[in-house]
Amino acid sequence: MNNPLALVGRAFLGFLAQTGRAAQFAGRAIWHSFTPPFFLRLHLAQIMRIGYYSLPVVGLTAFFTGGALALQIFIGGDRVGAEAIVPRIVVLGITRELGPVIASLMVAGRVAAAIAAEIGTMRVTEQIDALSTLSTNPFKYLIAPRLVAAILTMPVLVLVADIIGIFGGYLVAVTELDFNGAVYLQNTYDFLRTNDVVSGLVKAAVFGFIIALMGCYHGFHSRGGAQGVGTATTNAVVTASILILAANFVMTTLFFR
Repeated sequence: MNNPLALVGRAFLGFLAQTGRAAQFAGRAIWHSFTPPFFLRLHLAQIMRIGYYSLPVVGLTAFFTGGALALQIFIGGDRVGAEAIVPRIVVLGITRELGPVIASLMVAGRVAAAIAAEIGTMRVTEQIDALSTLSTNPFKYLIAPRLVAAILTMPVLVLVADIIGIFGGYLVAVTELDFNGAVYLQNTYDFLRTNDVVSGLVKAAVFGFIIALMGCYHGFHSRGGAQGVGTATTNAVVTASILILAANFVMTTLFFR
């Protein structure tokens, strides 16, 4: 029977080794993303795939999240006679936390999985080796466009999610909770601060980097045919989601300590 401490130590060392490989991969990806040459057509194509095609799912998620948040705050505030705080908490919760986090988790489920599956398939079918044989750097051709596109498009997606989420809360408050629309909008405008929106957009850029990096990393290192590609896809979504939540906690602590 194996020593339990040896099993724990082996798992911990494996975790450190995996973290080191991911850090090395991230360093190479960042370097190749911001040094020439640049494949502009690939960058634009990835901006469309990651950003534009993610708008419907992000918009719908933000709308229903804002509506549900308004309902829950009204129910909780009604217990202490503080229903008037609904617009303030909705705008604060959406711009600071729920907008960036929910949008990023939805994009992670869609984009990280797609990136890992695409690059993983190229790996197991030796297309990445063929690129290297043709003197084409895989990091320049495959990784950099996806990384840059995710960093650029996620703040735009989160800004759209903020607007739609706040509108969802407004619509529920006016139609279901008998709020005055003009007063609700005025309270929202008066309470909103530039720092609330900017902090969410900074989070979004970091989350975009995490999503693209995890998709590329797990796809690039996939092995074992179709089963390996499936495993890489699952790992990409799981690790991206966990890292998004962890990074959100760290950045929230830094921004609003």
